[in-house]
Amino acid sequence: MASKRPARSIPAERLARYERLVATQPHLERKGATVPYTSVNGNMFSFLSDTGTLALRLSADDRAAFIERYGAHLHEAHGTTMKEYVTVPEALAADESALVAWFAASHAYVAGLKPKATKRTR
Repeated sequence: MASKRPARSIPAERLARYERLVATQPHLERKGATVPYTSVNGNMFSFLSDTGTLALRLSADDRAAFIERYGAHLHEAHGTTMKEYVTVPEALAADESALVAWFAASHAYVAGLKPKATKRTR
C-alpha cells in the first residue's frame, strides 16, 4: 500500500520508522493522513503525535511493566491523559528491534477487545 501524505510537522524519519514498525504486523495498514495510526476492529492502538512522538495502547500489566522499565509515562494529548496509552521514549522508538515486541503486544491486546460498533448510514 502506498503511504498516505504525512502531516508537515511530523519528521520524515519518524514517519518512515513508524511505517517500518507497522509493516512488522501482517495484514495491518497504517491509517490517517495527518495523524498516522493503527487500529483493529475499530479500536486504535498506536499513533504518532503531530511532533512524531509514538504512543502505544497496552494492557494494564504491559503498561505497568513498560512504565517501570523505560521510565515512561501515560500519554497526554490536548491536555488529556490517555489512560491506556504510553509515550514511547525516543531511545526505545529508535531501537526498532526492541520496539517490535511492544508493538506486537499492543496489537494483540487491542485485537482481543470487543469490536467498536460501526455507524450505519440511513
